[in-house]
Amino acid sequence: MLLEICDIRKKYGEQLVLDGVNLSCDEGSIVGLLGPNGAGKSTLMKIVTGYITSDGGSVLVDGKKPSIASSRIVGYLPEHNPLYLDMYVKEYLEFVGGLYRLDNLKQRVTDVISEVGLKSEYRKRISHLSKGFRQRVGIAAAIIHNPRLLILDEPTTGLDPNQLIEIRTLIKCLGKQRLVILSTHIMQEVEAVCDDVVLLNHGRIVASGLKDKLVGEYGSIENLFHNVTK
Repeated sequence: MLLEICDIRKKYGEQLVLDGVNLSCDEGSIVGLLGPNGAGKSTLMKIVTGYITSDGGSVLVDGKKPSIASSRIVGYLPEHNPLYLDMYVKEYLEFVGGLYRLDNLKQRVTDVISEVGLKSEYRKRISHLSKGFRQRVGIAAAIIHNPRLLILDEPTTGLDPNQLIEIRTLIKCLGKQRLVILSTHIMQEVEAVCDDVVLLNHGRIVASGLKDKLVGEYGSIENLFHNVTK
């Protein structure tokens, strides 16, 4: 199992944000991580990446605790896509790839530009791109080192309908050969893209399973959300 989360707990001051979360996922699937604001989704993703530590429990990525070493198999796109806007697209991706000390850096940048659909934009400054293309740059940076686990936090927020469709199609392609954890508030997105669903509420998993099975039981992911987060 690529990702194993066991009894994870986290507090911010007196506020309990995660309360005994257990989850196991493997490669070749897209897992939709749902929940109301404050449910603990972003905190859980940051713990998996090793960006913050938990107060209890354990996370194993490919059998190892999150660390600098394990970060080489994890890619992460935060909700607020952090980009150096004054850099050109290709320049930025070469910079990020250089941080991973990729041996085949030039070729990998060329490949990832093609993979995420940036061929028409890679010579531009990032500041000159639309939000949809900036998201593609963020995704490209997250997969430049070809991670086995890709974590995407609200990757389609604020996109227009055409950009939405394109980014969803890209995410589906990315999930064929790796594990993708996708946090989103868009229920239709989960139905369109995800294989599995995990729903957090008040720091606990209140529903999880195959998307098709849950849709069959509740009629839609939206109905599931409203039923278990009352």
